Amino acid sequence: MDNIYPYVSFHFRVSISGLDDTEDAYFQSVSGLDVSMDVEEYAEGGENRFKHKLPVKTKYSNLILKKGLAASTGLTDWVKEVMENFNFETRTITIDLMNEEHEPLITWNVVNAFPVKLAIDPFNAMESKMAIESMEFSYQYFTRIN
Repeated sequence: MDNIYPYVSFHFRVSISGLDDTEDAYFQSVSGLDVSMDVEEYAEGGENRFKHKLPVKTKYSNLILKKGLAASTGLTDWVKEVMENFNFETRTITIDLMNEEHEPLITWNVVNAFPVKLAIDPFNAMESKMAIESMEFSYQYFTRIN
């Protein structure tokens, strides 16, 4: 019988096609795996109680990866190449939600991703916390594999 308990969200792995740096697999958080449906409203003549809602297209949010600020890696080189030189190369970003044996439970493949934003969290001498960098990626769609 399959495990009926919900999965935990703190054990995950991120890999990016074309990047072999093992440092690029460690992230503090992943967000933006969401999709919504745009609808078009159509008013039917003589029907005043409601408007028909017709599906138009799916819309995906940007993917946001956060990690500790560290030395340059393949990922930061890719982001720098896009931001500074406007040299776009899309990649597939794979996110694996892992079990206690470090095996993937669910895999999401984020297709044709490219960086659109890089942000460094504020530095504050009054706090003792890790410096965090956020990378935001636009992509076409994602697929989920169980």
